[in-house]
Amino acid sequence: SMPAFGQFASRLLPAWLARYPRSLLADDLVAGVIVAVLALPQSLAYAMLAGLPPQAGLYVSILPVIAYAWVGSSMVQAVGPVAITAIMTFSVLHPLAAPGSAQYAELAACLALMSGLMLYAGSVLRLGFLSQLLSRPVIQGFVSGAAMLIVVSQLRNLLALEGGAGDWLALAAGVRRQLSGGLHPASVIGLSALAALAFARLWLAGLLCRIGLPDNWAGFVVRLMPLVIVAVATGAVIALDLEARGVAVVGAIESGLPGFSWIFPGVEQISLLAVPAALMALVGMVQNIAMAQALAIKRRERVDANGELRGLGAANLVAAAYGGMPVGGGVSRSALNVSAGAQSPLASIVSALVMAAIVASMAAAFSRLPLAVLAASIIVAAFTMIDLASLREAWSYDRADALAWLATATGVVFLGLERGIELGILLSLITL
Repeated sequence: SMPAFGQFASRLLPAWLARYPRSLLADDLVAGVIVAVLALPQSLAYAMLAGLPPQAGLYVSILPVIAYAWVGSSMVQAVGPVAITAIMTFSVLHPLAAPGSAQYAELAACLALMSGLMLYAGSVLRLGFLSQLLSRPVIQGFVSGAAMLIVVSQLRNLLALEGGAGDWLALAAGVRRQLSGGLHPASVIGLSALAALAFARLWLAGLLCRIGLPDNWAGFVVRLMPLVIVAVATGAVIALDLEARGVAVVGAIESGLPGFSWIFPGVEQISLLAVPAALMALVGMVQNIAMAQALAIKRRERVDANGELRGLGAANLVAAAYGGMPVGGGVSRSALNVSAGAQSPLASIVSALVMAAIVASMAAAFSRLPLAVLAASIIVAAFTMIDLASLREAWSYDRADALAWLATATGVVFLGLERGIELGILLSLITL
């Protein structure tokens, strides 16, 4: 009966775990801890970008991550709250409900549930090939346009501007007002953090290598910087009591882990969210499969597109019930995972468990983190998503591709994400 039990167990376990080589364990454990700690400020930031309470970003870094690790096909892709999914969530939902309200949170969970169901259904129907629907220049243009929108959306927090999410003109007027009246303490903190993060991103590694630090250590220090900056800024808010001087902070984060909340969207919600959920599933699928393939090529592995759909779908279904925020395959998260030395999905499971421990014990420590610093970290991450190199490359070999890139990016910036991606799908089909 023992071999029979073994067969049953190996069917329940994912293939990578059933054949897990013990030699990888130390690497995966270390990578898991590093990613959990370093992705923490990012998770808070992306939840805010999505218009949700910051702890939602921490919650969806736990069980959805384990779900993806269990059923996905990529060995080192990391799933979680990501910029592109967050800004899509916000752009779809803010016309429908007030960000921060209970109704908004419910719609966000419905969006995760519906896009998760679509992705999962796509894997069952073997629709992975649909990720080819969007040509590469269109996706690069879409991501670049979305990144520009992200930068603009965060300037308000970075510079502590009053007023709602107005247009470009309102933004310029706010900046002018502030410059004439002297800088707000929050914008001083935000701009300092932005300068420090940009310095770390662009020049720090080179400096450290010149001093004689090995490459991998230099890379690690650079990735540690956002966390250091968050800690310093939080310390400054507490020491100088800057809240009293009007510096906006994250605010009370409930300590302890959330319970499950089951959501069954009604007819009205389904009709409001069906198209956005489908677009989100499509963009999530394309980005996830492209990233997984790029990582697999480097590691000489194979990725199963339908397995990716299954993993991403499962992660979103779990996120709907636990955390209530749509998740995606993150470029920055996966890069972090790889550079931290992850060898298998066990690293993601470890990072989810470490995140759970942090949320259960010390989430309250982040309540005085200034919003301006989170905005600065989102802006720096978004700038790296603006891919002008791909535009130049397309321009040099195929003008049609370059025009598709430009049209999608400008469509996103001026018409919004949904119109932008619809335009992109149209252009992809035309160029095909």
